[in-house]
Amino acid sequence: MSKMKCIIVEDEPLAVKVLSDYIAQVPFLELHGSFKDAILATDYLRSNIVDLIFLDIHLPKLKGMAFLRTLTNPPAIVITTAYHQYAVEGFNLNVTDYLLKPFEFERFLVAVTKVKTAQTEKPRTVDEPEARDYLFLNVQKKKVKILFSEILYIESQREYIKIVTTKKEYISKMSTHEIESLLPSNLFKRIHRSFIVSISKIESYTAEAVEMSGVSIPIGRGYKDVIDHL
Repeated sequence: MSKMKCIIVEDEPLAVKVLSDYIAQVPFLELHGSFKDAILATDYLRSNIVDLIFLDIHLPKLKGMAFLRTLTNPPAIVITTAYHQYAVEGFNLNVTDYLLKPFEFERFLVAVTKVKTAQTEKPRTVDEPEARDYLFLNVQKKKVKILFSEILYIESQREYIKIVTTKKEYISKMSTHEIESLLPSNLFKRIHRSFIVSISKIESYTAEAVEMSGVSIPIGRGYKDVIDHL
């Protein structure tokens, strides 16, 4: 069985040593590097594919969550941090597990086993997200094809979402988290708890809102770093 390639993104030397030691004890893991900031990790990922990233949140230059949002086709992510308050945001970004420092080897093993199980059940295909330029959504009891290139923004409306395109608007019964998981992260960004926007359709923006096709869409307080890294 091939080993899972993993990297560590962590600026604390002691934490890097602990993770490295833990990884060395797991037969199906193979450490391919450690990086003290997310910028260095980004450079590495441009030319290397990994299966798993152990990611700290409070990093210099670019914070862990902001780095995670920049990944077009992220591998499995295990957050390693001393701060519990980011757990909800982490799981909203589809991290596999969230380890609170200091954590024992047994807890670490639970997390990486979860990653291994998920990859065994559903192998990650690198090219699939870029291959499709559309999705089908349930709209009034039928499947409607919507091109990514035509979407302006998506707005949450309780248990429904409104998809606004250059041609018309659609209402579908699903959450913004569900639709977000179907959209290419290099083309669309969540800028508010209730709004996901097409990056290419943004005409202008301030610290408080983005403008597109005559509509002003607010930027949530927890999403300002997304706009900073467009």
